[in-house]
Amino acid sequence: MLGYALALLIGLSLGMLGGGGSILTVPVLHYVMGYGVKLAVPMSLVVVGITSGVGAIAYWHEGNFNLPAALAFAPPAIVGAVLGAQLGLKVSAQVQLTVFAVVVLAAALSMYLGQAAITSEAKRSRKPLPLIALIGGAVGTLTGFAGVGGGFLYVPTLVLLGGLPIKQAIGTSLALIMVSCLAGVLRYHSSVGLDWRVITLFTAIALVGVAIGTQLVRHLSPKLLRRGFAALLLLMGAFVLLRGR
Repeated sequence: MLGYALALLIGLSLGMLGGGGSILTVPVLHYVMGYGVKLAVPMSLVVVGITSGVGAIAYWHEGNFNLPAALAFAPPAIVGAVLGAQLGLKVSAQVQLTVFAVVVLAAALSMYLGQAAITSEAKRSRKPLPLIALIGGAVGTLTGFAGVGGGFLYVPTLVLLGGLPIKQAIGTSLALIMVSCLAGVLRYHSSVGLDWRVITLFTAIALVGVAIGTQLVRHLSPKLLRRGFAALLLLMGAFVLLRGR
């Protein structure tokens, strides 16, 4: 029951902050619901991919989606996700958890700094395609390897390298997360058996949380929410590093 209650919390954070909450999915599945890392990572990819896809549709309807940027980043992100999943199947669970913890700590920093720090550095010009491909592939690899969406990396990359406004960057990022998660899941699925009943219920509850969170956010301070969640991610990253398997 606790795991599903935390699924609601994950959805709430996604609805209120526009991202970041899904990074809690792996530790909830592993430490709370008892799934091994080799199952928790691909199960997380399904949850993150579906919730990101729902978010991407909402941003697309609002006109906050950039197709050229998505097409530039998506192919290397997909290839990276497949390679990351392949690597994740070969290394130990301890290595995956260590990488995951480092990613969580980086996400905490990104969440604490917020959008202002990104937009203040942005230059509205497209950068060379090889650099875009390199970044897209790297983030995709992290997604497939550690089971995280990587929005905290995609958004600043799309702003700084793609020259996108912040709302377009978020919408485009959600679509990139969806396709890279799908690619990673397809690779894992041929090697591990996923618990689709739990995944379906977990995702459904998270989506309910997203719907509630989008209504609550208008009554709360975004800055306080981000910094509070950054503190939670910091604690989570430290816990995973210290606890390990």
